[in-house]
Amino acid sequence: MQNHNARFGAVNPRLAITLALSIILTVATACHIVKKPVEVEKLLTPVAAADPTQLITAVNSLVGVRSIHGKVDIQFEDTSFATSGIAEKYRTADGSVTLQRPGKVYLIVQGPFATDVAQMTSDGEHFRIAILKGDEKYRRFVRGTNNAVYPKLEMDGNADTGKKGKPNTEAQTVNALSNLRPQHLTDALLLNPIDPHAPGIMYAQSEFFQSEKDTSQLNSTKRVVRSYYFLDELQASSDGAARLLRRFWFDRVNGIRLARLQTFDGKGALITDVSYGELRKFGAEGNVLLPTQVGLTRPQDHYKMTITYQTPEGVTLDRDYPPEVFVLENKWGLREADLDAQNKTTPPKN
Repeated sequence: MQNHNARFGAVNPRLAITLALSIILTVATACHIVKKPVEVEKLLTPVAAADPTQLITAVNSLVGVRSIHGKVDIQFEDTSFATSGIAEKYRTADGSVTLQRPGKVYLIVQGPFATDVAQMTSDGEHFRIAILKGDEKYRRFVRGTNNAVYPKLEMDGNADTGKKGKPNTEAQTVNALSNLRPQHLTDALLLNPIDPHAPGIMYAQSEFFQSEKDTSQLNSTKRVVRSYYFLDELQASSDGAARLLRRFWFDRVNGIRLARLQTFDGKGALITDVSYGELRKFGAEGNVLLPTQVGLTRPQDHYKMTITYQTPEGVTLDRDYPPEVFVLENKWGLREADLDAQNKTTPPKN
């Protein structure tokens, strides 16, 4: 028994020393902990609530206009190199746009001193594009069919490079303009209405939160969380499946506003991505609310176009235009490129 107590007395001091050292190390470590504030992305509020019927009403409130004519700013962007994070941006140009339901558009792009750089039309079935400025080898008149698929129209020879192998801005601009499709503007600027009673069509609502850059302050690096509603337009099939046709994005902050519209092909691939800016009063009477800025992105066609109305209150609404306004003629005698003749075997889009 004495031997056991002796052994216990010998071990106990070592345990005490070990515990004391552990406590000292813990306190020392705690003294060196640096607390840094972590900024959490703020959810924008207040957030509005709505049901599918109210979302459909919000869309259909924007489709009552039969025609629009006004002065615009036009920004082109070639997104051919989007996969590598490169997008060729072209200088904003002045212009005018005339749109009329169903599917008619006449767009004029102007350069300095109000000279026409390009004109383009679509009558709902066919489109025509006239490139009017630049070197003679760049000028052309392009014809095509709205629902056809065409390869990208490239410049002749080495026209895409300038001195010392640098990109030729003029050639790039011509390429961008030649590959635009004016009919894409009509669905973006003149929304097609939602018919909740259309046979075979159904709608599904969901909620979505997205982290975005805080645009309330200039040059801010902060990010915020914005709440959206999705309204998916689905087409039912006989095999029990459904195809996504359109997806409407509704900004829920301080009310319900249509912020974005995406359309998809038969395989679910994104065809068009349209963003809508804030609503303002249009026309002399100011009794129509429409977005002042519309951004149209065509991922598969590798371009983006942003249209901004210069003076919404000066826009002409609901005037009837004769059909010939939307059929551009080659009155300039430009070299023609008939895309249907060059691409007769290309199947139509789904």
